[in-house]
Amino acid sequence: MSETDNVESQKDATLAQLTDAETELDVLKLAGDIDEVLLDASLDEYQQYLNQLDAARSHLDTLLADTAATLEELSEISASFKAIDLQTRTFQTQSANVLEDQSKNNTIANEIADNLRYYEPLERITRRLNAPGAGAFVRSQDFSDMLTTLDECVDYMQTHTDQKEAETYRSRYRLLLTRALTLVRNTFMAGVRETTTEVAGRIAAKQLNDTTMSALLYAKFRVGAAEMKELGLEIQKRANPPADAEPGTEGEYQSLMNELHSSFAACRARLILPIVHKRLAEIAQTPSSKDLVQFARSSISYVRGVCLDEFELWQEWFHGYRGLYDFLESICESLYDHLRPRILRENKLSKLCSLVTLLQTRYLHDEEEDGPADLNQLDFSILIQPALEDAQTRLVFRAQAILRDEIELFRPKAEDLDYPRLTSQPPTASTPLSGRRKANREPLTPLLKSPEIVDEDSGEEGSFSWTLASRRIELQNCYPTLSKAIRLLHRIYRLVNSSVFDDLAHQIVHQTTVSLHNASNQISSKSSPADGQLFLLRHLLLLKSQIVAFDIEFVTPDVSFDFSGVASTFYELRERGGLFNPRSWMKLFSSGGLLPRVVENMLDAKVELDGRLRTVINDFTAGFASHMTKDLPKDLEKASVKNNTLENAVSATRKKVEAEIPILRAKLEQYLDDQRTRETLVAAVEDQVIQIYETFFDGYVTRLGSNGKMNGASPISRKGKGPENAVWDIDTFAEWAESLFNVALPNVEDDVTSNPGSRSLSRSGSP
Repeated sequence: MSETDNVESQKDATLAQLTDAETELDVLKLAGDIDEVLLDASLDEYQQYLNQLDAARSHLDTLLADTAATLEELSEISASFKAIDLQTRTFQTQSANVLEDQSKNNTIANEIADNLRYYEPLERITRRLNAPGAGAFVRSQDFSDMLTTLDECVDYMQTHTDQKEAETYRSRYRLLLTRALTLVRNTFMAGVRETTTEVAGRIAAKQLNDTTMSALLYAKFRVGAAEMKELGLEIQKRANPPADAEPGTEGEYQSLMNELHSSFAACRARLILPIVHKRLAEIAQTPSSKDLVQFARSSISYVRGVCLDEFELWQEWFHGYRGLYDFLESICESLYDHLRPRILRENKLSKLCSLVTLLQTRYLHDEEEDGPADLNQLDFSILIQPALEDAQTRLVFRAQAILRDEIELFRPKAEDLDYPRLTSQPPTASTPLSGRRKANREPLTPLLKSPEIVDEDSGEEGSFSWTLASRRIELQNCYPTLSKAIRLLHRIYRLVNSSVFDDLAHQIVHQTTVSLHNASNQISSKSSPADGQLFLLRHLLLLKSQIVAFDIEFVTPDVSFDFSGVASTFYELRERGGLFNPRSWMKLFSSGGLLPRVVENMLDAKVELDGRLRTVINDFTAGFASHMTKDLPKDLEKASVKNNTLENAVSATRKKVEAEIPILRAKLEQYLDDQRTRETLVAAVEDQVIQIYETFFDGYVTRLGSNGKMNGASPISRKGKGPENAVWDIDTFAEWAESLFNVALPNVEDDVTSNPGSRSLSRSGSP
């Protein structure tokens, strides 16, 4: 047994004895053994722990040694890592530089590739366009892509002029683009000619009805129109001028586009024009076409239909309308050729007016009423404008001829000057010659509100037809030149250019007033001055009321040449003896002495008409007033005062006034229908009479007051005083004249007096 086992056995024996002890004495006996046993037991545990500590120390020493070795290895590894890091950073820097160089090289390579991309296609495209049968692939998508490539190359060369070969390549690319677009043009024109030849052959082969003809002329051309339109668009896109080009500059390839237009138009004209010629000839042969307006309506309607069809077909072949209206005008030339001779041969103004009205109302575009023209719709007014200008020119020519023949050169017949018989109500023996005014009559002629165009002719046939019967009554007994002038103005109003109308209207009004003035002079010599003056007044008022409806604003300068200076120069040279001296002639040429002087007179018919109205009114009132007061002496200084001569003159004047007033009113009622006008003239005559008497009375008072009295003269009769045969003062005479003339103007809105039927004439001793 080992020592440990012995100890254990002793311990167990001691413990057994201790357990068997019964008394404390037994325990005490065993105390020494117990202490020894306990000591031996503790020593073993401590020894065991010490051994463990030694073992742990030995282990820790081993760990420390291993750790120190590990730390030494780690230090070596750290040093190695630092070296590697340094090397890595150096490599990274070198790699970054390499990558930067690579990026630069890639950029340069890409730029070179991009630049070369615009240089490389040259040879390939050149071979393709110059190859035999190059036009075969014009309709393919590859051809369209090739044109796009050429555009890009040309644009690149234009924007990179700093490159060495840019200008050379640009020129070559432009030649290739021109070559390609020429192929497009040739293909387009070949397609049009092929279709035209096919249609023309089928038309010539047999007689076709309208439906079959339309199918051939239009349906056949619509079959390949979409494809041809895209081909034409390739040229049109490149025919537009640059954005920075000056206005009016054409694109480089516009000539090719024009060739497409002209080729298509020529092919269409080859098919359409013979049909149009034939159809217009058939229309011209119809009985209804003998009339100018009917022929114009039928022929223009047919040609317009053809133009509409061609307009729609053009839209299917082309983008835009450049060159279209030139083609349509060629179609309309046949219409012009038929219409123009008929217009030139037409002498009836009514037909010309109807034709112009037809063209203006049906075919012209009015921007004020219809708004701006739609560019996608046919503007037929452009095509019909030449026919309208021909008609307007002929209309103006005929109007001038009527003005010259029937107004300016008019020679009146005896019945035309038979006034006052031709007035509406001539005076008769049974008419009471009372100084009282007659009942108010409505004027037979209301003022013209608006001019109207009528269908009857104005110089050659029939009578003029008015919308209202009263207008016919008004012109029934008027002087022929006036009725013709009014009819002529109504005819051409709004049918010609406003400036042309104004110019012609001024001439018409001027010649009419001259004609009326000449007729007035003849009536004055045949009947009486009052009849001539009232004739002129009546017709001038009627003319003024009629032209109010026309906007006559434009006044033309009447230019003439004054040769009086030239004639006087010749006479002066002859007197001086230098007529055949070259130096005198050279001096005259240099100074302008041999040039006529240009004289401009502004012709304003309205002003002229107003001036003639004022003149005839003044002449009429002054003539009647002078006739009523002819017994009053004009020069009181030389007048005799014996046997109550002056008093008898005043008395005779009063009787004359009383006798002439009914005649005055009867004359005015013969010629003038408007009561206000008549009463105004009566009032003007009254004022003239009172003014003349006032002048006489002032002279009478002056002569009476020079000596304080006048031998043989009666005292002045004041109001309510003195004998009836005495010389009346001004207020007395004025009051008497007012009651005798009995002027009563009709009520008007502008009157501000409470009793418009009376005229207050307050006279003083002096005017």
